[in-house]
Formats: sequence, C-alpha cells, structure tokens
Amino acid sequence: MAYSDFTLAKAKATLALQLDETRNLFSGIDRVKPSERLDRDLQENIPLATAIATEKARSEFLIAPILMEVRRQTNHQISLFSGTDFNVEPSQGLTGFCDFILSRSPEQFFISAPVVIVIEAKNENIVAGLGQCLATMVAAHLFNQRSDNAIPVVLGAVTSGTAWRFLTLEQTRASIDSIEYHISQVDKILGILLQPFDKRVLALS
Repeated sequence: MAYSDFTLAKAKATLALQLDETRNLFSGIDRVKPSERLDRDLQENIPLATAIATEKARSEFLIAPILMEVRRQTNHQISLFSGTDFNVEPSQGLTGFCDFILSRSPEQFFISAPVVIVIEAKNENIVAGLGQCLATMVAAHLFNQRSDNAIPVVLGAVTSGTAWRFLTLEQTRASIDSIEYHISQVDKILGILLQPFDKRVLALS
C-alpha cells in the first residue's frame, strides 16, 4: 500500500481522521501579487499546457512555476522537492513518492521540515486525489513529530494545474476547503501557499 492507494474514505478510516468539508478555510488570507516573471510564464504556459493536455505538461508548465514563485517570494529560505520518495511509516501505508513538497528549511539535498504537500490530480480529477494528499499530509505530520519540528498545521493541495483545492491537517483534524480556486486567481493561490511560512521569512523577500 502507498499514498496513491488511499481514497478519501480509506484515509479517514484507516488513519483515524476527523474530516470537515464545510468551511471556507482561507477567506481571510491576503492575496500575494505574483512577480512579472510568473505573470509572463503563465501567460505563455497556460494555453500551451491546456493544448498539450497531459499531466506532465501541466506539472512542468503550471504547477512547478507557481511553486518556484513561492520559493522566490521567501527569498529562497524554503526548499522545494519534486517527485521525491517520502517513505515515513510502511506499516500504515505511508510510503511512496510525493509530487511536490515545500519544506520550512533552505536545505535542498534532503527533506527536513515538510509543511506543504502538493499532489497532481490524475485525469484532472481533484476529488480522487484528496485521499492521497491527506495520507501524505499525515506522513508529513508524523515526520515532523519524529524530528521535533514544531509545525502544528500541515497544508495540502490537490491541483490539475488550472484548478486548486486546499486542505489542512492539525493533529487528526483534517479540513478540506469548500472553495476551489482557478489559476486566474493565482494571487490568492500564492497567498494560501505562503501562509504556512513564518512572516519573518517572508519579510526577507
């Protein structure tokens, strides 16, 4: 069993999660203006990625540039991992690779403080990716506990590149945002992705 084997129902049952799907989790989050570089990249990449219409194209041309922007906005004080093995607890099925991880640490050669988990939706099916994302978030929470990292909330996202749905995990309380964001709202998406990182880090940018 691996992260990709988890449905939402299986994640809730086997990982003993309390699930809330009713709230707009990020209504109060400030929007973050994207850089001219990201604006320029997305203007070119959105029609290209949607025309190619493959998961690889959406990952490379839409998801990765947004996550790179998050790293730039923090003055490269966080690390970004793509397609990395994240084997945390085999006995619970918390093994496999993660599409993207943002870590609250500048160390880029190994994962040390995972705080944001991003899962690419297969066949553009956001709902089908929620269980996989939650399982990986549970693994990140367990990883942080074992490493004595005081990170109370793990943020997750399932995205097709053009659509983004966010989740939070605090201990065993999992919340799925009631709102789905479109890439045209990239300033809101950036605001949410940057929210878990300390404001003192953001002030360095």
